[in-house]
Amino acid sequence: MPDTYYVVPESQHNALVEAAYKHRGYLADEAAEGARFCAEASRHGIRTHNAIKALHLDHLFGSGSQGCVPGAQIEEKPSRFAATRVWNANKKLGQATAYRAMDTAMKLADQYGVGTVAVDNAFHYLWGGGYVMDAARRGYIAYTNCTAALAEVVPFGGKFPTLGTNPHSWGFPTTDAIGYPIVVDWATSVVAMGRVQQLKREGKPLPPMAAVDKDGNPTTDPNLAVSLLPFGAHKGYGLSLINELVAGFVGGSLPTLRSRWAEDGDKHTCAFFFQVIHPEAISAGAFAKGRNQSQNVKAVIEDVLGHGNTKSMLPGQIEAEWAQRSKTAGGLLFTKAEIEAFNEMGAEAKHPAWNLASFKTVQV
Repeated sequence: MPDTYYVVPESQHNALVEAAYKHRGYLADEAAEGARFCAEASRHGIRTHNAIKALHLDHLFGSGSQGCVPGAQIEEKPSRFAATRVWNANKKLGQATAYRAMDTAMKLADQYGVGTVAVDNAFHYLWGGGYVMDAARRGYIAYTNCTAALAEVVPFGGKFPTLGTNPHSWGFPTTDAIGYPIVVDWATSVVAMGRVQQLKREGKPLPPMAAVDKDGNPTTDPNLAVSLLPFGAHKGYGLSLINELVAGFVGGSLPTLRSRWAEDGDKHTCAFFFQVIHPEAISAGAFAKGRNQSQNVKAVIEDVLGHGNTKSMLPGQIEAEWAQRSKTAGGLLFTKAEIEAFNEMGAEAKHPAWNLASFKTVQV
């Protein structure tokens, strides 16, 4: 049965989100970057990491505590490697830091073929797919991972949550070939905690074997879920562990301490990793049947989806379809429950409430 969505003009969305960030002490450029990110997430149907999630995280671990410092400045650390930048984010807003890191990695890739930016002392950047998607649209192969804000995931074979949802995100410049970038983006848990929160708002159950209750028993009730399970058993666990190991090399400390602030002399912040490759840098040039690189990539995709695989989907296709749906509707799409959550944030910032009756609706 189709759900009803309210169509909110992007400018109206951004005005409320910027007001909410500014109310919490963020500078105008940080508030604008935060709103830009949240709009991108909503445009592509990423309801688990929209402004509701972003400002909820900030409420829990951000400007109201020790987790994020409004107006913080990024400090570049010395590096002897020309294609690498290492930053101390000084707890700057994650979205603002991530946009700048990816832009820097792209500039390095233009010069060196590859660009890497490692970020220590960061605050969570939310939907990693948004950053690699932006880079892929601009013609680059991009990758990012980060450690999650909290250890919410039980390792394979264990009982206590010692890992984060620890997402991996890859973006590929395939717009010329198929009309949109291929984006492989996932949390290493079966679902993200944002999905649990969304389903709780909507009164819907979790999928089986996605979460456990306070006693470590599997549950499909989002009201009882306190910890998450890795997808693919040991495989998801291994991918989640990669993020913790990369963070350990960058400077991140114990995952079970992350975002649990205490004056204990330890570190409680996230770490980011960004890498961008210029497609020309990995081209061997000898493509079959005289194809160029772009034509060769298209041929590969067509072969994957051929041979009767007409029902197969590409990563990023659902997001591209939702973006087209948003474009056709003329705004960003939100449920009634989400509109109510936005109005709670607006009231906090003394921003005018959204009137449901003023928005047109669509059925999805």
